[in-house]
Amino acid sequence: MAQNSNYKWKLGMFVILGLILFMITIYFIGNNKNLFRSTFQLKSHFKNVSGLKEGNNVRFSGINVGTVKDIEFISDSAVVVNLIIKQEVQKYIKTDAIASIGSDGLMGDKVLTISPGTASNTVVKDKDLIKSTKAVEIEDIMKSVKLSADNAAIITSQLAIFTNKMNNSKGVLSKLMTDATFANSLTKTLSNLESSTDEFAVFTKKMNNKKGVLSKLVTDEKLGNSVDSTLIELNETVKAAQNNFLLKGYFNKKKKADAKKKKAEDKKNKEEAKKKLVLDKEK
Repeated sequence: MAQNSNYKWKLGMFVILGLILFMITIYFIGNNKNLFRSTFQLKSHFKNVSGLKEGNNVRFSGINVGTVKDIEFISDSAVVVNLIIKQEVQKYIKTDAIASIGSDGLMGDKVLTISPGTASNTVVKDKDLIKSTKAVEIEDIMKSVKLSADNAAIITSQLAIFTNKMNNSKGVLSKLMTDATFANSLTKTLSNLESSTDEFAVFTKKMNNKKGVLSKLVTDEKLGNSVDSTLIELNETVKAAQNNFLLKGYFNKKKKADAKKKKAEDKKNKEEAKKKLVLDKEK
């Protein structure tokens, strides 16, 4: 009799524990599905749900606020996704909110995300339709990765050509890296250029000095007019000297000597031209 009573006590405890576990499971499932909370419904149209399923989470501002109730076809190119959202979140979702489909991590389950609106101040109502954006397809990601890989291959190929040319001993960059003589020559050239630049800077500084003659010639109008007058007077003096009977003979002899010299040069040039012409004909 005692053994039978012990058996019944164990069976009762097992049944009670089973009921408790069952109730806890029902509670968590119902809580996740929003069965025990006040909710409202929204819907959104998509051309492609990208693997979204019933029961997937709905997120608003990164927080799980509901689940996907069901997905229905409305045409051959569009489906409607019905959502169950917690009632307390309704006041934050405006009529210009946008629904989009993403992934919970890189390889996780699909998640429907609601982005808050910015322009509208009107709160959505039960069973309202909100706008949607196209889901990012894995094919689009693969195309982007392939394009990046192709570009990387082109860049690698161009870099190989560049390094090959750089290692060419005839190239300037290669000589600069390997030829010490060339590098020293370039260094000296740059040093000379720097020195010339410094000297030119000193020259321009002196030229711009108001006390210098060159600066006065450039900026002082009176000095410029004076130099012009002096040059004119000097030219007239030379002309007068050429007409003076004492110096006229000297200038005439110099003129004849210059003419004779020019004539000899012209004759020499003609002879060289003839010789060149004869050599060209013989070739």
